Amino acid sequence: MEKVRVGFVGAGGIAANHLKNIQKNDQAEIVAICDINEEVASEKAGVYGGSVYTSFDEMIKKEQLDALFISVPPFAHGEMEEKAAGKGIHLMVEKPLGLNLETTLKKAEIIKQSGIICASGYCLRYLDTVQKAKDYLQGKKIAMIRGHYLTMFVPTPWYREMEKSGGQLVEQSTHIVDLARYLSGEIAQVHANMSLQVHKDIENITIPDVTSVNIVFDTGAVGNIVSSFAQFDHRMGLEIMGEDFRVVLDGVNVSIIEKDHTIDYKSRVDVYKVQDDVFIEAILTGNPDLILSTYEDGLKTLSVTLAANQSNEAGVPVNIPLGGKTK
Repeated sequence: MEKVRVGFVGAGGIAANHLKNIQKNDQAEIVAICDINEEVASEKAGVYGGSVYTSFDEMIKKEQLDALFISVPPFAHGEMEEKAAGKGIHLMVEKPLGLNLETTLKKAEIIKQSGIICASGYCLRYLDTVQKAKDYLQGKKIAMIRGHYLTMFVPTPWYREMEKSGGQLVEQSTHIVDLARYLSGEIAQVHANMSLQVHKDIENITIPDVTSVNIVFDTGAVGNIVSSFAQFDHRMGLEIMGEDFRVVLDGVNVSIIEKDHTIDYKSRVDVYKVQDDVFIEAILTGNPDLILSTYEDGLKTLSVTLAANQSNEAGVPVNIPLGGKTK
């Protein structure tokens, strides 16, 4: 193919980044944009091009798509992945992949059998600084990790409802969970505590605003990830510790610290653009190994966050179905 013909379903939120990046990619072209809000789809098409749709089924029936970006809320996926995969359309599915592990597992099997390239939207893996951290950690014994995702409340109506978003850990802090997996290994068990403390006056809110998750890795390493939207600013990070070293991710920058030596790395990339360009390149070259976060990776991270919700509800530790054995 001369250019990858790209469609979008879901034109708001994070889709704006993907639309901008694909428009700038000389090896791709935007041919269709679908959103249940026709005004939003039309506005984006006026900027980035492409035909406008309000029906996903109509779009994939009428358009000859090579690739599709799915950027809809977690409760709204329906059978989009299965239908697109059935037509051989390569997929970039934004996180989280869904809210039900069994349903998402079935999607994963259909995607696998179709042979398409399918990426998930864990963009932080593509940071140049994260790759520095990953290279440094190769062969090192990790003992403990500490992570945080602290930010302000998101006013989007569906975000505040547990049955639609899955809560902050599933919808936002999932990025830190994914980085913990990517850099420290698979997670075997979680024990979570969550509470609604300072946002009880928000209409229809059913998600916790503070979360703490204790983690056990396959290796026996332990850790903790905290998240909250009770803050006035945005901070995220991850600290990975072993004997005589620690790797600290602060936002998008990384420090590698040893007893008498520290190296600081400042990120120099637009991580969303890198992620999207790699997706297009993987399609053109037929090389799925270029994808750093596959659908399977996204599924494993989802299983951790859903298990944390389960742990909080039950008040007990929960083993991860897609993780491994606790030590």
